[in-house]
Amino acid sequence: YKGTDEAAILQLVTSRSNAQRQQIKAAYKTLYGKDLVHDLKSELSGKFEKLILALMMPPVIYDATELRNAIKGAGTDEKVLIEILASRTPEQVREIIAVYKREFDKNLEDDVTGDTSGYFERLLVILLQASRQQGVDAGKVEQDAKDLFAAGEAKVGTDEEKFINILGNRSFEHLRKVFEAYMKLSGYEIEESIQRETSGSLRSLLLAVAKCARSVPAYLAECLYHSMKGLGTDDHTLIRIMVSRSEVDMLDIRAQFRRMFAKSLHHMISVRPVTSSDAHKCCSETPASPDVTDQVM
Repeated sequence: YKGTDEAAILQLVTSRSNAQRQQIKAAYKTLYGKDLVHDLKSELSGKFEKLILALMMPPVIYDATELRNAIKGAGTDEKVLIEILASRTPEQVREIIAVYKREFDKNLEDDVTGDTSGYFERLLVILLQASRQQGVDAGKVEQDAKDLFAAGEAKVGTDEEKFINILGNRSFEHLRKVFEAYMKLSGYEIEESIQRETSGSLRSLLLAVAKCARSVPAYLAECLYHSMKGLGTDDHTLIRIMVSRSEVDMLDIRAQFRRMFAKSLHHMISVRPVTSSDAHKCCSETPASPDVTDQVM
């Protein structure tokens, strides 16, 4: 057979859940004695190849691979480190660390610290400990809000250490209470103060953590919007979020996207001049696992 029926590949891959795709990979090897991913890689190219190969990976391996690719080689893709480590649960982070070690025979924390520096590195390391406190400590809410205010708006300069310790170690539920108390105390949303009081990669990471504490789907909806607005498309971010969240919280991301930007995620992907041909297909064809049928767009 000559040529590749990309439409058939897309239909098959996107109409199955990730667990079913893993079964298909195993059955393919049993029937044909060949690796399905290797064969797909040899037949496909460009963004479509990236999309299909991403969909064929188990989610935790995909996250670990994205982190590895963000770190290895010249330079560091800080956007990937920020997005994944800020938005994943402590349990997911621990699983990613274990898979990273198994797949690449490397320590994720060592790789991160080898490629980053300063307060940005320190907050990433805290997130990699995956040891956020559980629940809300009512006795600490007001004090945390006061400490954040004293560390930033109330003084000349910024005590970054205090921001890092509180946003890196408290539970998201606790942080939401702290942000409410902070608003009453200071008259500012915490994101406003982070924007004013910090800069560079640390600012981006603190903002991501604060936004994820409020709502991970809203944070990822914003990431998707920024990946597509303006000229050109950040295909890497678009593919990564659509694939990694397709069976997690895509319905919530879609709802948040419409609420925040007054347009549907489906429409915004559809009208992209280049990316729409690949990502929009992925989003229109939906995994057929329970409760996922409507989740990829």
